[in-house]
Amino acid sequence: MHYIDSYYRSTVSPGAPRPALDADIETQVCVVGGGLAGLATALGLRERGVSVVVLESKQVGWGASGRNGGIVGSGYSLPPERLIARVGLQQARELYGLTRDAVALVRRRIEHYRMDCGPIIDGGLNASWFNDRDAVLRARDFLAENFHEQREFWPRERLRQVLRTRRYYDGLFSERRFQFHPLNYSRAMAAAAETRGAAIFEQCPVEKLEVDGGEQVVHTAGGRVRAAHVVMACGGYINGLHRRLSAAIVPVATYMIATEPFGEEGIRSAIDVPYAISDNRFSSDYYRALGDTRILWGGRISARRSEPGQLARFMLADLLKVYPQLEGARVASAWYGLMSYAVHKMPQIGQLSPGLWYAMGFGGSGMGTTTVAGELLASAIAENDDRYRLFAPFGLTPTGGPVGVAAAQLTYWSYQLRDALRARVTRAR
Repeated sequence: MHYIDSYYRSTVSPGAPRPALDADIETQVCVVGGGLAGLATALGLRERGVSVVVLESKQVGWGASGRNGGIVGSGYSLPPERLIARVGLQQARELYGLTRDAVALVRRRIEHYRMDCGPIIDGGLNASWFNDRDAVLRARDFLAENFHEQREFWPRERLRQVLRTRRYYDGLFSERRFQFHPLNYSRAMAAAAETRGAAIFEQCPVEKLEVDGGEQVVHTAGGRVRAAHVVMACGGYINGLHRRLSAAIVPVATYMIATEPFGEEGIRSAIDVPYAISDNRFSSDYYRALGDTRILWGGRISARRSEPGQLARFMLADLLKVYPQLEGARVASAWYGLMSYAVHKMPQIGQLSPGLWYAMGFGGSGMGTTTVAGELLASAIAENDDRYRLFAPFGLTPTGGPVGVAAAQLTYWSYQLRDALRARVTRAR
């Protein structure tokens, strides 16, 4: 396996590598990028009878798609109240509904294609870092009123029975959110697309895109793909392949650790539910207790593109800040990955020019949004469906290059400071 060293690689299901492209071929659609957005597009196209080739520079699921927290839920990185302010209530409802439909589709596909990506654990808790019950209740009511999205309010007395920490106050529970093994899901999505007739090539980075006679031509070291349509789904690993697309995202790193097992008594001293857990800070932690009593813990973002020193140490410190009773915990593996963020905090889904499509900017919005992109682009190409235009207000805004990267880091630090100040104020009540 060529995947980075992570908990997911150590528990990945067996499977043979795929060959690199070594010839010139033709197809209706060429997808560049074998992450979840590209694979969802490919599977959606094959389910609609459209021929498709996927080109992946490493292995399917190699990037953020196979390294994340494994949590699937509705919504976007852009807060729902700001989504309404940007596009109005009706369009915001349509956009939010796409994510809800995508979560349901992920479940159906797992069952239909018998995907080996479990265990599938239902339920998600969002815990408040702030002593502000009214704010939690307002958030619950806002989602219910505007998006018909139901959350169950958990008062702190109930929350602290299962999350044994004084860091959290009240919380909201979602029964629709669930968790799985994201790397195995990525590989299962690729296998499902192949059973439908998709061709997937690995270890073949794309070198150049060009238009020839109205068709798209994608060049790799071993061959070329000629297609009526190309879908760019490279995420944080686009690496300058297309100037305008590259300029519209900031590759942002996020970090994860997997602890060594605590044993039943040890894990229950801190976490006594199997749910996916997050908090409501801008710079939030997200984590889950696994069946073997270890903890998968993720959080932090950084504009740096390399693994920081002492990654395991500072991530473990974040865990112990919430659960000091786990002092003595040891990290089994630590890893990072790059996600693509847009300045408007929404996915970028659309058509750049005739036959050239893009799906990127999913950082912070969760895995459900990659399925949104795949379905919208597949239906646009196969059926002339124009719902992808719902994302037109969130286009390819330039990030500003190195200046934009620095600005993104400063913005993140400012939000961390804001969270810290709010926590101090509310805890003084």
